[in-house]
Amino acid sequence: MLSDKARPIVEATLPVVGDNIAEIATRFYAHMFAGHPELLDGVFNRGNQADGSQPKALAGSVAVFATALVKHPRQLPERLLTRIAHKHATLGIGPDQYQIVRDNLMWAIGDVLGDAVTADVAAAWDEVYWLMAYALINQERGLYSARGVTAERVWRRWRVAEKVPEADDVVQFVMRRVDDRPVRTSLPGQYITVQAPMPDGVRQPRQFSLTRADDGEHRYFAVKRVHGGGKPDGEVSTLLHDRIQVGDELSLSVPYGDVVLDDGGRPAVFVSAGIGVAPMAGMISHLVAAGSSLQVTLLHADANERAFPLRRQLAGDLARLPGSSLRVWYEDGSGSELPVAGVHGGMMSLSGVDLPEDALYYLCGPIAFMQAIRGSLIERGVPVRDIQYEVFGPDLWQADLD
Repeated sequence: MLSDKARPIVEATLPVVGDNIAEIATRFYAHMFAGHPELLDGVFNRGNQADGSQPKALAGSVAVFATALVKHPRQLPERLLTRIAHKHATLGIGPDQYQIVRDNLMWAIGDVLGDAVTADVAAAWDEVYWLMAYALINQERGLYSARGVTAERVWRRWRVAEKVPEADDVVQFVMRRVDDRPVRTSLPGQYITVQAPMPDGVRQPRQFSLTRADDGEHRYFAVKRVHGGGKPDGEVSTLLHDRIQVGDELSLSVPYGDVVLDDGGRPAVFVSAGIGVAPMAGMISHLVAAGSSLQVTLLHADANERAFPLRRQLAGDLARLPGSSLRVWYEDGSGSELPVAGVHGGMMSLSGVDLPEDALYYLCGPIAFMQAIRGSLIERGVPVRDIQYEVFGPDLWQADLD
């Protein structure tokens, strides 16, 4: 909780900080990387910096946290903190790095707001920062402890055993462990971070959902080639597609992720678009490996069947789950050779789709897609607490949901 001295100051200055938080975040990152360029080697993804998504995510997170301290002082935004903590854990973030962030963030606040940042204002916002920082540090300490690792030991070398073409511009990587140490198991729906060695010598981190259940020897993840659309192509996806070959080694993190399959026995409905089906494939694979009888419905949207990633794996796994069904929406209106319950043309619509009662829902795909689907589910009476979603990259939607 904020101190009695800090609370009225934060409440009074929250509007001006909120109005300028995007500029504060942008200057913060530029200043921090100028003084600590090593953070761009294996910690921060420079693609997310270039497109502005990381500064936007930071701005939204700080605004949400500060607002919660003022409006709901006895209830922290746990979902926001948990999501950030899991992302940090796959990067091996440690307590010492929070001091670097604090110093540069406070500099940026003063640089943007100027004389408005009095000593009392600076102290109040310093208090906000450390409340958020310590909440994250404590969560991350628990995540590391649960896996029996430290921040420095989340990384492990893996060798590329196979590269399997799965769809247009999508390849599934099959990674085999290099040493004989036991493989840390994943929960269904979790992801790992890959440190990709770029041609300029800098390692770039990127998270990828695990697409198959653990077998004690391998990790599976799918990579979609990112086309720039007038901007530079995705450097990590391009490198993994074109330069990383069978036999090469990569550093992978221990699995983390807060969107995991509930094992309470309620029906599961997976709703995905494009490569957003990757975590769904991982969850469904876990169910098959466990011999589950859970009722599963997969609703997937894509350009056409050729573009549907992991479709053969998914069709095979769903066939092994009693009472499961697959329904697809193809933008070009084409048909399907998969065993599906229905094929639809155009964009996904849940109108007229029968959904199981008392189900849990898992969404993944572009944010606009998930927003539309979530809105449709809420209109149909699905409780908000029963809808989870996964975002690839910085979560720009989080501030709208808390």
